[in-house]
Amino acid sequence: MIRPCAAHEFETIRTIINDGARAYRGIVPADCLKDPYMAKSELEGELNDGVLFWGYEGSGELVGVMGIQEANDVTLIRHAYIRMSAQRRGIGGTLLSHLRGLAKNPLLIGTWASAKWAIEFYEKHGFELLSLPQKDYLLPKYWKIPQRQAETSVVLASPEWLRTNSCCG
Repeated sequence: MIRPCAAHEFETIRTIINDGARAYRGIVPADCLKDPYMAKSELEGELNDGVLFWGYEGSGELVGVMGIQEANDVTLIRHAYIRMSAQRRGIGGTLLSHLRGLAKNPLLIGTWASAKWAIEFYEKHGFELLSLPQKDYLLPKYWKIPQRQAETSVVLASPEWLRTNSCCG
């Protein structure tokens, strides 16, 4: 079942993000990883900035989360994480499909450049990896992330975004 996450699920959301982010160990540059991956204050900041989390509930427990954030003329998919024990069951694709239906604007997604499985997942769902100049233009425009994270990230776009934008080469 897909549903909006409730305020009382704050710690569960953070636990799922931190559990799912374990997949980055040894993949994402070590200087970009923190422990925990997402601190309470960081999640509070994301919520205050308008990230709305949706969850996938299976067997009575929340096992996956994905955020959506309206940012002017685009919709961002943010913080897509599935508990390690529940991965590879189609939960991410189900959440992504649901959030696509909620999006008010063309979609953009940022992820780590070295997380090849994440890039392949989004490409499998119709998103296209953007060029370096496009990424360098879009990340500071729509995301609040450290420079080092921006250097080691990529941006993917929905077909709707690609049809209506030709920014930055």
